[in-house]
Amino acid sequence: MVLAGLLGLGLVPALAQEAGYAPTMLVLDGSGSMKQGDPSGGTKMDAAKNAMHRFIDSAPPEAEVGLTVYGTRTGSSDAEKAAGCQDVRVLRPPRTVDKPALTAAVDGIRPSGYTPIGNALRAAAEALPEEGPRAIVLVSDGEDTCAPPDPCEVAKELTARGAEIVVHAVGFNVDERSRQQLTCIAQATGGTYSDAPDGRTLERILPRVSATALRTYEPAGTPIAGRPDWKHAPVADPGQYLDTLGQKETRYYAVDVPQGATAYFSGTISFPRLPDVDRLDDINSLQARVYGAGGEDCHAFASEQATMSSDGVALTIAKAWDGATEPKKGSGSSDNCRGAGRYFFALTWDRVSAGVPERLPIELLVGVEPAVTDGGSEAVLPTTTFAEPSGQGAPVVGGGSFNVAAPLDGSGRYTDTLQRGEYVFYRVWLGWGRGLAYRVHFGQAGGAGIDNVSNIATSLHNPNRTEIDSDTTVFTGSGGTLPANDTAIATAPVRYHNRDADNSNVRTQSVAGWYYIAVKLGATFDDGDNVPVPVTLDLTVAGTEESGPAYASPSGGIFGDKEPTEAAPAFVPVADKDPVTWPIWVGGATLVVLAAAVILLIRGRRP
Repeated sequence: MVLAGLLGLGLVPALAQEAGYAPTMLVLDGSGSMKQGDPSGGTKMDAAKNAMHRFIDSAPPEAEVGLTVYGTRTGSSDAEKAAGCQDVRVLRPPRTVDKPALTAAVDGIRPSGYTPIGNALRAAAEALPEEGPRAIVLVSDGEDTCAPPDPCEVAKELTARGAEIVVHAVGFNVDERSRQQLTCIAQATGGTYSDAPDGRTLERILPRVSATALRTYEPAGTPIAGRPDWKHAPVADPGQYLDTLGQKETRYYAVDVPQGATAYFSGTISFPRLPDVDRLDDINSLQARVYGAGGEDCHAFASEQATMSSDGVALTIAKAWDGATEPKKGSGSSDNCRGAGRYFFALTWDRVSAGVPERLPIELLVGVEPAVTDGGSEAVLPTTTFAEPSGQGAPVVGGGSFNVAAPLDGSGRYTDTLQRGEYVFYRVWLGWGRGLAYRVHFGQAGGAGIDNVSNIATSLHNPNRTEIDSDTTVFTGSGGTLPANDTAIATAPVRYHNRDADNSNVRTQSVAGWYYIAVKLGATFDDGDNVPVPVTLDLTVAGTEESGPAYASPSGGIFGDKEPTEAAPAFVPVADKDPVTWPIWVGGATLVVLAAAVILLIRGRRP
């Protein structure tokens, strides 16, 4: 017998990432065309500088932000083209943001020359750190005037070299040809393109896009290719994997499940932030179904949907399968869904919102929990009691995905600052017998009023990423707390036998490990200021640590880790496999409408 408390069964496959801000390079167009008038008044360069000022003022103090400019040291005559096409300067390297110095560098820009976007992208990439997630935010009022190198090909080169650099492009009063080029640059790296027809729009968009670049979602895992039928499905051992899924497509994956074991399977897609999507056409859904030997339908089905997907939400579908805990009866096709065997998990992107790419990366998490000889203590209620902490709180930087969720070190008050349109993650380690309770407060920012209306939400997820509970409401900029109609979102003490509880929420709290808290701050109305919002997360972790269940066979961890541990573990690589990361479409300008916020109020909190 093996005690789960000594094996760290709640671990997930390690991914070489840490929570925090991605080093980001701002690339500003300083070509002669930026001297032209802006439709909202002044020159284009005046408007661009104002937008830069707004981002710099709101940038988190821990962020690493640099500035590159092109087209400022020559004129735009034919005689100056050779020199002008090499006119790229890194004015500030991407270091911890020095707001006065960065502001002064912006103010010193004088537009005059050519538009060497391809060379500027290369210079910006070279100035960024060599490893880890990085981002470039490009603002241009036109297409490249110096190719070669073609800027879209440069973007593809960055991706082909395996650089984890995402380029977000903003077209400032551009024509269709320029729009296509900037869109190609963004799509080639997994970034987003945003349109700013005038300076006022640019002032709203640039802070959002830059915030997205700083804290981006990067799916990760060992590459796998699901198949369109169960007969050819790849076999997945416990671990985290990375595939892609197309609209309306179904993909199959196989998992070998021993007698008495429980299998866990989940898929996560992060949807891009997109502007101007009708909220009635802004819904995506994922479905999961389990099949047994011979493709027998085991009638185990799950479905999840995300409303307001264009806010950049991450949607997870998860399914726990306990068919192998039932003995075979020796007759009938139903035996194909009982006992030890190879089971097949099918994932479908069923409902599709407007404007999303044809295919998106999907993270797969596979776990196998051994049979038990003793499940330990019985399930128990009530849930964990929330105790409000005191003090100003410890600063923390929420991660842009489950993979880089910021760890919270037990009970206490934690503070973060979110830009409008951000969706961030935190994680809490719960051993056997332990539980948590939390609430989130959104501070006052930008004043109350229709221009500041957006959606706020929070959700709690178990180690398999199954959603345990959630809440959502309207935020007007004058402050708000989630859950809105309860003291806190909470778990029961984590016990193996919770899976047998009458309460469906409690059943999701039957594995020790990392529990995830997601917090969303939607973008505002079109005319909103989109100022950053201070967020406070109050957390209680309580309960007496227990030994947990006794397993019938040793295990290297439900979700694939090989090293046993007694404490909340650091991430370690999955044995003999090379995790990879793919960029994903996130970011951009998301416009939240009041009607959609009211619809979400109706949906409210899960029962």
